Amino acid sequence: MDYPKSIPSVGLVNGRFVDENPVAGTPGSLIPAIWGNSVTQEILSVVAGAGMAPSEADNGQLLKAIQAIIGVTSPMRSVVTRLAASKLLAPEELGLVLIDASPGAATITLPPANVAMGVRDVIVRRVDNSGNRLVIQAAGTDRIRFHTHLSATGYPFLVLMGSGDWWHLRSDSAGIWWPVGRLDGSALGRQVFETTLQMNPGGYGALNGNVLSRSEWPWLWDHAQSSGALTTEAARGGKEGGWTSADGALNFRIPEARGEFLRVLDESRGVDAARMPGSSQLHTLQKHNHYLPTGTGSAISPASSIPDGMWDVAHDVNASPTNTTSATTYPNPAFDAGVDAGIGSIGTFSAETRPRNIAYPGRIKLI
Repeated sequence: MDYPKSIPSVGLVNGRFVDENPVAGTPGSLIPAIWGNSVTQEILSVVAGAGMAPSEADNGQLLKAIQAIIGVTSPMRSVVTRLAASKLLAPEELGLVLIDASPGAATITLPPANVAMGVRDVIVRRVDNSGNRLVIQAAGTDRIRFHTHLSATGYPFLVLMGSGDWWHLRSDSAGIWWPVGRLDGSALGRQVFETTLQMNPGGYGALNGNVLSRSEWPWLWDHAQSSGALTTEAARGGKEGGWTSADGALNFRIPEARGEFLRVLDESRGVDAARMPGSSQLHTLQKHNHYLPTGTGSAISPASSIPDGMWDVAHDVNASPTNTTSATTYPNPAFDAGVDAGIGSIGTFSAETRPRNIAYPGRIKLI
């Protein structure tokens, strides 16, 4: 495309247009037909390249066509949108969307992922740490395709949890938003330890047995149902580390693990058999005997000098031996199977059996 330098025409100076000058007696430029047609064809080629039909009534087609063509090669626009309340996003606001939910709970609705909008990207990022619920909602029947191992069609919304939490989504012009990236892609339901009491962003909650709404956390409820660790609220005793169906209709309960030691599930190894995920075991001391061989005398002191295998007289150094019973044979199948082995079901024995440990806050991935 260029000025019509090679086309003879009245009023053109080196192909450039000039105004009429009545004083000097020089005419204004007359646009030659061949140049006017070529300009029009240049514009129509851009419109056609975007897959659009030319329309005399639409004076914005060139801009729309350029946007569509750019969108194919780079669906992310250099746009920053700042929000502090619920809103339906317009296509021209897509880019980096920064959301402050500190004034209150908010829902940000994405524009329809249809042919008119085409393939577009958006990064939704939370900037506050208020704890107010922040929902990113798909329009109408559109879906966001995350956690498709639980639901092939995805879900109608997601939640941003904590300052700095973000998701990068791409529309496919067919009603679907596809996740391209996110702050934390750890597996749903995963338990982790933290070195801070603060809730790190990215979709985490406390591992505290809370009751949640099924409608607000549909993907997590789907996860619970497929976990193999779901039970009823009435049967929760001894299974506090699993999920429950709570009221059986509207909510569900997440696992509780505060103050507990965790153990790897046996999964057919036979060391800790007959356990289901999330089940608990009582404190247990394996039943065994301590004894003094017959004829060793009626008193031994100090207690620290008593040989292994002898009756523990630490609590009564003047006790006399009464039998020569051997200690319990190891391993003890009843103990290994988690069955009450004598004194294991009374008290906690925490002063005797608790190993040295460090306590960290437990978290669970909620989305």
